[in-house]
Amino acid sequence: MIKSNNTNLLVVMPDQMRAQTLEFLGQEPTITPHMNKFSKESLVFTEAIANAPLCSPSRAMFLTGMYPISTGVVTNCNSEFAEFNNELNSEVICWSDILKGKGYSTGYIGKWHLDAPIEPYIPCKNNNQPVKWNEWCTPERRHGFDFWHAYGTYNDHLRPMYWTNNAGRNDYQYVEKWGPEHESDLAIEYILNETGEMRDPEKPFALVVSMNPPHPPYHLVPEKYKELYSKKETEIEKFSKIATLNDHDPQWQDYFRENIRNQYAMITGVDENFGRILEALKLKRIEDSTLVIFLSDHGDCLGIHGKRAKDNPFEESLRIPLMVRLPGIIPPRHEDFLISIPDLCPTLLSLLGFKSVIPKSVEGIDFSEFCRTGIGERPSSQYYFSLGFFAQKKENPIAGKIDSGERGIRNERYTLVCDKEPNGNIEWYLWDRKMDPHQVKNIAKEESECKNNLYSNYLLPLLKLLKDPWLPDNN
Repeated sequence: MIKSNNTNLLVVMPDQMRAQTLEFLGQEPTITPHMNKFSKESLVFTEAIANAPLCSPSRAMFLTGMYPISTGVVTNCNSEFAEFNNELNSEVICWSDILKGKGYSTGYIGKWHLDAPIEPYIPCKNNNQPVKWNEWCTPERRHGFDFWHAYGTYNDHLRPMYWTNNAGRNDYQYVEKWGPEHESDLAIEYILNETGEMRDPEKPFALVVSMNPPHPPYHLVPEKYKELYSKKETEIEKFSKIATLNDHDPQWQDYFRENIRNQYAMITGVDENFGRILEALKLKRIEDSTLVIFLSDHGDCLGIHGKRAKDNPFEESLRIPLMVRLPGIIPPRHEDFLISIPDLCPTLLSLLGFKSVIPKSVEGIDFSEFCRTGIGERPSSQYYFSLGFFAQKKENPIAGKIDSGERGIRNERYTLVCDKEPNGNIEWYLWDRKMDPHQVKNIAKEESECKNNLYSNYLLPLLKLLKDPWLPDNN
């Protein structure tokens, strides 16, 4: 048996990949052979969700094990919300801080998106619009990651930009290669460590590879991946008709059809590079001593339900791929377990042998024993959080507060959401996903007893437990 405190950690996290696009699930006509193979070697959580399905809040939850109210990252980090200190505090404890303190070599490659842009803004594409997005992460804000090749958020996938270990704020560099390919090249170099200069070869390592695709712009993907889908036109068109069946606005039907092939191409590109990274573990002969976690920070509606992307309570936005592999410790299987992103911090720390030092600030649950044995209490529900800023007008005086927006609960059958508008109006939404898997019909009014039960017995206790200032005046 592997000694847990010598176990490496590898996290591969593409951005904006919905769970439904995993080929082996048979729900969408994608091509993901490496993920298919990996799923047979892993614990696959088929009902994992991003509780706050937006980039920055989700990434903060993953690193800290806390929900958005506690992390302070309640919406995306950008210039519009910088005045509200919407960024990951350097004082909070992340799992990377713990592992660094326990002697791990730590590395972060790719998208970070946890810093608020400040003036003078970095002169780059993501900052040439009224709202600025990209920012350098200072060394003291990197939460223990000692190898650094990352950026805030930057969406030119074919010419990405990065700050390296010792680069100053103005010393960023561009790379003439597709982002996931370049990041995988570097991850492979880090894992193999042939010169001994990438990391301390005497220490276990923890490495995050945070790929931006399949995040838009969807067309910024190499042609070789696009070409793979020329033979799947019939399958894609068939799925497109089903996916947009209830979108009566032609705008969103067109948006879906314009982008779905390129999005699939991105996912296949991510899959290929994920396979390359896994092969490096095998070549180094450390695949049996490396905990590998594959997940996304949230999903993507791509126009389905009339929603452009994420930050909504629909399954395409909420559900994420989550696969966990540790040979000899975690038996491969599929589980419809209601795991949430904050649960990953304490779970991975425990799997690595550090259960005793899980921070008291963690709000997620350690499910390491369930991973190992399949035994243990199963979660009854999952919390949903959306600030709703993007529905507000800039001049609204409530902007910057966290007592409006959407809160909800998702259990094995129902999704309940309450939308508290800035003016105090409350709208309820209830979907029976068993009878209505596409979430077409809101049954909140006709099934008021079910709605009240879910609110009183599931959502309200969580709101109180998390000290969420959002609480409707009535139900």
